[in-house]
Amino acid sequence: MAHGENEITPERVFSLSEANHLIPQLQNHLSTVQEGKEVLVRTREEVSRASANAAFGGGTAVGRPYVKSLLDISTHLQAIHELGVVVKDIDLGLCDFPHIRNGRVVYLCWKLGEKEVRWWHEVTNGYKDRRPIEEDPSEI
Repeated sequence: MAHGENEITPERVFSLSEANHLIPQLQNHLSTVQEGKEVLVRTREEVSRASANAAFGGGTAVGRPYVKSLLDISTHLQAIHELGVVVKDIDLGLCDFPHIRNGRVVYLCWKLGEKEVRWWHEVTNGYKDRRPIEEDPSEI
């Protein structure tokens, strides 16, 4: 079957219930990613100076937390990816779940801090274009 340029073929699609079931896991993963990013931002200049002096035996006390943060970020983003969820924005904790709506793929949209998935948008649109999920279960 031919696909249009705006169509995607996700490895996994989610029902609304399945997406909502993953929220506790996503909260954990995204919180760890955000904490790791804070460490990277906070230590960036010191690590950059140490890197520039590495040929001269330079080092830094922030090296261990910096590397641990890189590993944590990678591990947790990979875990989210393996769930089939698409991370759109780390700072917002914004995630999309591929979903079939009226016979086509769209994204259910959730943001860290929200209790449940209540929004959706077209795959060609983003967060600013998300629309509320209707209460009619036949739509979802």
